[in-house]
Amino acid sequence: MLLAKWFPNSLGNWLKTLVSCLVLGLSSCQQGNFVNLPTQNLKSGLNTRSAEEYSNFSYDGQYIVLASDRQGKRGIWLYDLRGRRLLPLPGLNQPQSRQDQPDISSDGRYIVYVSEQEGKPEIFVYDRQTFQSEKITKNWLGEVRHPSISGNGRFISFELNRGGQWDIMIYDRGLNTPLSLPNQLLENNPQPPN
Repeated sequence: MLLAKWFPNSLGNWLKTLVSCLVLGLSSCQQGNFVNLPTQNLKSGLNTRSAEEYSNFSYDGQYIVLASDRQGKRGIWLYDLRGRRLLPLPGLNQPQSRQDQPDISSDGRYIVYVSEQEGKPEIFVYDRQTFQSEKITKNWLGEVRHPSISGNGRFISFELNRGGQWDIMIYDRGLNTPLSLPNQLLENNPQPPN
């Protein structure tokens, strides 16, 4: 109040300006730059009336991989944000099994996920160029979950439970693994062989 006594007009004008700015700022609040897409028909878009979970972006944000209950079973889906369409993943979603918890490499070439193809969860990595999946936890004892793949596609981490203790495991796919690099996007989204 001592300042108001010395600068009565200045402080009063300053307070009026501050209050005006706060009112204008709050009244213009928006949800930001969300790219929410509306719920669409099954099989055609990013969001459906089914549960959509475990979404992860590729390095440049072009691709988003997710798990979904669409088509009546849990599966992995890949959405191209630039093209605003789902991309095929031939051979990844196996019948009579459940695929879940996906992650994607930097250029979208590799997708790592959990699948219960033989009665217990296993970690697989799928190559979008060869359309092949490789089981990396073959003959491992214990329960696995939450895989993550390094940007270059060489390393995969996941959680492993052996007798009640969850530990982080790191799997090295080897020096000869074709790398997935941010600037080497899959050209023209390769299509599966006929």
